Amino acid sequence: MSEPIVIALIGITGAVIGSVATIAGNVVLYCLKERTAAKREKPRRNLLIAMLKHPDYQWRKLDTLMHVIGTDEQTTKRLLLEIGARASEDGQPLWGLITRNPLPNGNE
Repeated sequence: MSEPIVIALIGITGAVIGSVATIAGNVVLYCLKERTAAKREKPRRNLLIAMLKHPDYQWRKLDTLMHVIGTDEQTTKRLLLEIGARASEDGQPLWGLITRNPLPNGNE
């Protein structure tokens, strides 16, 4: 092989290795961030479940849930949906577990 072809192959190989390393690094970084976020939200999920399973309350106000777990409305609603809760159908800002508050027509 001639010298320019070898140099070109070395350059291409270096570019490919660099690209793969960059992609792998980004994937690892993303996974670590997601795992950290999930770990941070686990206590919030557990607290929401405990509040919604409390025998004295069939439904809980969204403001109360937000205040207790210390998050904004959007985050609280996302966490509530993730744990299997639903909003009330009457337009009130009330939430309860689907297992305790199934939809009237029986659909969950």
